[in-house]
Amino acid sequence: MATHQASTKASHQVGFTYLSQEDLLDAGCFDLRMAIEVAEKAMLAFEDHRIMFPEKVVQIFDPVSQDRINCLPATLLDEKICGAKWVSVFPRNPKRFDVQNLSAIFILSEIEKGFPVAIMEGTLASNMRVAAIGAIAAKHLARKDSHSIGFIGAGEQAKMHLLAMKVVRPGIKECRVAAKTALEEEQFIDELSPILPDIDFIRVNTVARDAMLGADILVTATSAQAPLLKAEWMKPGAFYSHIGGWEDEYDVALQCDKIVCDDWDTVTHRTQTLSRMYKEGLLSHSDIHADLHELVSKQKPGRESDEERTYFNAVGLAYVDISLAQAMFKRAESAHIGLKLDLQETMLFEHHNIISKIRL
Repeated sequence: MATHQASTKASHQVGFTYLSQEDLLDAGCFDLRMAIEVAEKAMLAFEDHRIMFPEKVVQIFDPVSQDRINCLPATLLDEKICGAKWVSVFPRNPKRFDVQNLSAIFILSEIEKGFPVAIMEGTLASNMRVAAIGAIAAKHLARKDSHSIGFIGAGEQAKMHLLAMKVVRPGIKECRVAAKTALEEEQFIDELSPILPDIDFIRVNTVARDAMLGADILVTATSAQAPLLKAEWMKPGAFYSHIGGWEDEYDVALQCDKIVCDDWDTVTHRTQTLSRMYKEGLLSHSDIHADLHELVSKQKPGRESDEERTYFNAVGLAYVDISLAQAMFKRAESAHIGLKLDLQETMLFEHHNIISKIRL
């Protein structure tokens, strides 16, 4: 009996979804509770060796200002997704051009065929990730009855951090903010007070001491390279979240009972306060209590007494960024939001008019 086998030509079309920041907002992706949950899950997967996390590529264009563009890859083995974040950090942008200092884009690819599935705006996810990591640290290291929070810095990261801190420490009722100008403090309050109406916002007229002194949670969110936070402003029982580079004097860390990093080995190669102290021989590996994932997995304890001063330093974990980007992509996909684009309609030499396109 003859066998008839229908011949079907394989489709060689390759497409992906494009997601703008507005698409992500419309899909409900500005969700800090989601970001915190995704980050915690990612850290546990990393600890379980379910994530590939190679070194990032850094290109610094100005050693003084640290203008730079970085490429940060990671692969989520369980989700079968490989991603990369292309992120620019230009600290002088706000002053020079009145624009944000950070912009980012994500590329996500599946790892069965290796084709891209999404290209998406990454600034929202980047800012959410930083805040989510700080909030997870506060969940383990800040007092549960934390009532007040103080900020040095009033930019996007300060705003994101307050929103995320409120998720894990809902008892926060007072926020004091110090910025370079009173106008920046007013803008911070004008933007966040309608979102958090139960918080009493206090503008301190650029006096950093008045924002920090006596606060249960202290946050420095600046691009400065100077010891802005003084040790005497940090009371017993306070938690300090260090976001930027060199933002606090060495005695802040030296007086703390626990120092935790998102990744201590990475910190040693950077320019944060702890990095400087390590390079100057003032801090060693044994002085670091834990990496954050060890608190999440309960390998090591978080806060153990009400009087402990605790210090957290984050430098950024790309695999958390990629995990969050993947979660945002799936949420947008479920909401049928995003623009479907073609990378190619067919393979190169299958184009019907390819001869006319070749130049020799």
